[in-house]
Amino acid sequence: MKDIQQFISEVVDDAVIEEKQKLTVTVVPAQAHPLLKALHDHKELSFDYLVALIGMDWGDKLGVIYLLSSSDNPDKEIVVITATENRDNPLLYSVTDIYETAHLNEREAYALLGIRFINNPDMRRFLLSDNWKGFPLRKDYDGSPGLNPITVVNKEITDIAPRIMEDANGNLVESTTKIFEDDDYIINIGPQHPSTHGVMHFRTALNGEVVKKIDVKSGYIHRGIEKLCESLTYPQILHFTDRLDYLSANINRHALCLCVEKAAGIEVPPRAEYIRVIMDELNRISSHLLAFAAHCNDLGATTAFIYGMREREHILDIFDKTCGGRLIINQDVIGGVMFDIYNDFRKDVKAFIPYMRDKLKEYDDFFSHNPIVLRRMIGVGNLSLADAVSYGVTGPAGRGSGWSCDVRKYKPYSLYNQIEFKEVIRTEGDSYARYMNRLEEIEISLQIIEQLIDNIPEGKILATVKPVLRLPEGQYFQSVETGKGEFGVFIESKGDKYPYRLKFRSPSLSAVSVMPLICKDELLSDFIGIGGSMDYVIPDIDR
Repeated sequence: MKDIQQFISEVVDDAVIEEKQKLTVTVVPAQAHPLLKALHDHKELSFDYLVALIGMDWGDKLGVIYLLSSSDNPDKEIVVITATENRDNPLLYSVTDIYETAHLNEREAYALLGIRFINNPDMRRFLLSDNWKGFPLRKDYDGSPGLNPITVVNKEITDIAPRIMEDANGNLVESTTKIFEDDDYIINIGPQHPSTHGVMHFRTALNGEVVKKIDVKSGYIHRGIEKLCESLTYPQILHFTDRLDYLSANINRHALCLCVEKAAGIEVPPRAEYIRVIMDELNRISSHLLAFAAHCNDLGATTAFIYGMREREHILDIFDKTCGGRLIINQDVIGGVMFDIYNDFRKDVKAFIPYMRDKLKEYDDFFSHNPIVLRRMIGVGNLSLADAVSYGVTGPAGRGSGWSCDVRKYKPYSLYNQIEFKEVIRTEGDSYARYMNRLEEIEISLQIIEQLIDNIPEGKILATVKPVLRLPEGQYFQSVETGKGEFGVFIESKGDKYPYRLKFRSPSLSAVSVMPLICKDELLSDFIGIGGSMDYVIPDIDR
C-alpha cells in the first residue's frame, strides 16, 4: 500500500494520510471526488468497490466516511474522509457517477444527517418521508414525538425529485426532475405484498407487460436502530443485529462481537470460536434454505417451498436445543458464546449432514432442471460483473456474476483461515446462477461443519469481560459473510461505554438497489422471480 500512499499524495498533495486500522485519508470536500475517481481508475489496483458510505456528525462538522475496496483484491481497503463545517446547508459532491451504490446511500445520508450531494440526480430522502422534521443522526436532533406525529392520513405520492447540480461555470443550480414520464403507466408493487419479501415498495412503470422503470422506496418499518445504539452500551446493542437480516441473525451478531472484541483486545476462547463458526454455517444453510423455498414459491412451486421449510426445521431444532432461540438465536456475546453445546449436539449435527445432502439431490432431481424453472430463470434478471461491483452486490448474487468476493476467503475471521473450502462462483449472472449458487453453498457449509464438529476443544466458552466495556477512542471496521453477502459493522468510539456512531453495512440495500437495472425490459411476471433470486430482506435495509 506504500505505492497507493504515494499515488494519493500525487493526486491530492495536502491530503492527510494516517496508518490506522485501515489506511485513512482525509481531504477537503472539493478534493474528495477527484481522489475517489482517481482511486477507482487506478490501473494496477482499482478501488472500484464502495463497501460503505457512512454519514457522520462530528459536532463541528458534518461529513462522510467512504470505505473503499478492490474487486480484484477485496482484502485491500482504504478509508477516505471528508466533511463540511456548514451545518445550515451542508453540501458535498456526489460520487454516483463513480459508484452506482452511492445513489441510495447518499439519499440515506441526506435523510438522517441533512447532507445534500451536489450532482446526485435524485435528492429525495431515503428511509424517511420528505416532510420529516429534523435529521435523526445529528447530535442535536430533537426527538420530541410532537414534531413528527403519527398519522393515519393517506399521503399522496409525488414522483418529483429535488436536486442540486453544478453547471459548466461551477454555479450550483437548485431544480427538480420527474421520476417518471407524464404518460407512463405506473403500478405499485408492495409495500403490502408477500412477493416483495417484506414491506418494500416498488413504483413500477410498465410498457404493456414489460417493466420500463422502477423506483425503489423503503422505510416502512424504519426503526432507527443506528440512532438507538448511540445511547446503549455495547452488550445492550447485540440484540439489534439479530433483527436486521433475521435469517442471518447469528452471523450478524458475530460481526458486532468481533468488532468490539478486536477494539477492546478481548481474546475469545477456542471452544467458543468453534461453536460460533458451526452455528454460523448452520445459520447460513438455514438462510439459503429459506431463500430457495421463497424463490421457488415466488415462481409458483409450492411443493419446493414446503420441502425447503422442512429441512430448515431440523436446523431450528438444533438452535432451539442449544440456546432456546430459533429465528432470533441470541447465542454470541462479547467474549464468546452465552450457552455451551448440549450433550447430543455433535450427534444431531452429524446426523443432519447426510440428511441435508440427500435432500440437495432431491431438489436437483425434482426442481432444478424443471423446464418451466429453466425458462423462468435462465437468461432472466442478468447482472454483469461490472454492475455487481458498482452496485456492491456481494454474496451468492455477486458470485453468480463472476465476482470472487467471499469475506471468509479475503478477510478471514474467527477460524476461517484454518478451514479448507471452495468459493462458489458462476459467471452467467442470471437468476439461475444465483439460485444454483445458494444450493451449492449449502454443500460447502456442510463440508466446513464436518471439519470442525469432531474437533471442538474443551475449555471455557466465554472470556472474562469487564462489566462496563469502554472501547479505546478510534474508528473500527469489521465485515463477515452472511447468507446474503458482506455485512459490515463500523464503530466510532470516543472512549465511552456506548458508541459515538455505529453503522451497519447492509448487503440487502445493495441487492434491492440493483433491481431497477436487472428488471428493466423484463416481463412483469418475471419481476417477482428476479427479486426472489436476489434474496434481500427488508429489515436489513430499514435500519
